[in-house]
Amino acid sequence: MNTQLTHQNLAELVGGILIQGDPGGVITGLNSLSEAVPGEVSFLGNPRYAPQLKTSQASAVLVAANLIEPPMQMALIQVANPTLAFSIVIKLFGPKSKTQATGVHPAASVAENASLDRGKVSIGPNAVIEDEVVIGAGTIIHPGAYIGFGAKLGAGCVIHANAVIKEHCVLGNRVIVHSGAVIGSDGFGYELVQGRHLKIEQVGIVQIDDDVEIGSCTTIDRARFGRTFVGSGTKIDNLVQIGHNVNIGENCIIVSQTGISGSTRLGKYVVMGGQVGVAGHLEIADQVTLLAKSGVTKNIAVSGAYTGYPAKPLIEGRKMLTYPARVPHLLERVKELENKLAELENKFTK
Repeated sequence: MNTQLTHQNLAELVGGILIQGDPGGVITGLNSLSEAVPGEVSFLGNPRYAPQLKTSQASAVLVAANLIEPPMQMALIQVANPTLAFSIVIKLFGPKSKTQATGVHPAASVAENASLDRGKVSIGPNAVIEDEVVIGAGTIIHPGAYIGFGAKLGAGCVIHANAVIKEHCVLGNRVIVHSGAVIGSDGFGYELVQGRHLKIEQVGIVQIDDDVEIGSCTTIDRARFGRTFVGSGTKIDNLVQIGHNVNIGENCIIVSQTGISGSTRLGKYVVMGGQVGVAGHLEIADQVTLLAKSGVTKNIAVSGAYTGYPAKPLIEGRKMLTYPARVPHLLERVKELENKLAELENKFTK
């Protein structure tokens, strides 16, 4: 049976107030503002999409308190945070997730001396659990994942298909690692000796604290010695590279294609946009935001927003980014001045 909810019941479910529309109107699904049809609910989480409210066919929309000129063709439910409130709607109307059965699949390979409660974990087919691994209650290991020798995983973790947790790495509770991610690959360390690059042994670990999420195909290198560390609550996007001995503070956001070189330290609540590059052995203060494609070559000791290469405080960085666009105009001015100078020289030499 399809889920149905009245506008009023939906408002109560998300902790909002129905400020416009029929309380008894019925909602049967969800969609984006641009694709919704009658009977579906949507949300306005970003003001840039406000013009879509005028043309949207959604029957109801979750909106913030500061909505200007609300359209009259739909029910509006006012909430403190539309994006967060819509997560509740997704759980109700979205596709249902497969329930993971507890136990160890017969096609999984689990070492005899691995420490886990088979009645409180879920290990899928073709997963490999090596010797001396410790796995906490409620952890789910999806098919094809690999947990290396001596690794320790806390309670409630989710390791998605084909993710790799290498030897001796330590994960806290409720850590999520998406498919294709590799935790604990060797750090990139070589010494040039007699014309050849000789590998430097990487014998440290990666330690990841509670409630961290790591995206697909992200790699976090093990320390040369000691640990590479990711603080609690930090969220790391897909395709991120974190070098050996990097230390990342709590509740950071690191977006796709960012690269952080070895031994750099990030404070708490650092945000890095897409394709940010950070040189090695640097320190970045708490609550620093680096806009997309910024390049960090020196320590950043003051909180705030930075942009450009090399990264500068926001206003200064934006000015730097505008200078290259002015070069063609400046070249034209220089050519004009050269022509005028040549005319003056010809005039006074006659």
